[in-house]
Amino acid sequence: MIELIEETAEATSIVLDLPDRQRHRAGQHVDVRLTAEDGYEAQRSYSIASAPEDAYLVLTVERLDDGEVSPYLVDTLRPGDELELRGPIGGYFVWEEVLGGPLLLVAGGSGVVPLRAMLRHHQAVGSTIPVRLLYSVKSLDDVIYRDELMGMAADDEIDVRLTLTREQPEGWRGYARRIDQELLADVAWPPSEGPLTYVCGPTSFVEVAANALVGLGHDPGRIRTERFGPTGG
Repeated sequence: MIELIEETAEATSIVLDLPDRQRHRAGQHVDVRLTAEDGYEAQRSYSIASAPEDAYLVLTVERLDDGEVSPYLVDTLRPGDELELRGPIGGYFVWEEVLGGPLLLVAGGSGVVPLRAMLRHHQAVGSTIPVRLLYSVKSLDDVIYRDELMGMAADDEIDVRLTLTREQPEGWRGYARRIDQELLADVAWPPSEGPLTYVCGPTSFVEVAANALVGLGHDPGRIRTERFGPTGG
């Protein structure tokens, strides 16, 4: 591990130098295993935040106070420490240019992590497929990769939209509500355009978003989901 980047008060990116690493696909994850001195082991899965083309592998971890792994990764890990990884893992929740679009990415909280890998991959290969990110967080301070996402929004092919569900700064012109069918109707491409959609976030968030899209007439076979529970970490 070579660098730690504080993304928000609760989320940290871990930059890993793996010279012999297997090339991953945007959207995949790895398993991280920690072993205590007494032999006790704890393992958790974390999405890869970096694009396949990036020089380093990046994991972004959100601290869960009752977690076994995330508090160590966020609070204790230091540059030079080593981690035991397994992966990359997963072949369903991945995006490559050959899969086409238009591409709709819907994220709740740290669910933006694998979607960021897709956005970086999209830029790295010079894709002209239109992509739209709808990202739901409590406040502007909770936006992971805030500066990078705002920079990506300057790309002609990338549309970034935020919805702040609890606290909005003065003069805020973006959305200020939880994601529901009405909001998705405003953001998503029409079903007739056959968008390929990726939804990632807490279980309840993913279920609401996916069901809302189906209710709007989107093909369930074009909606890919990845969810995580409220505990673990």
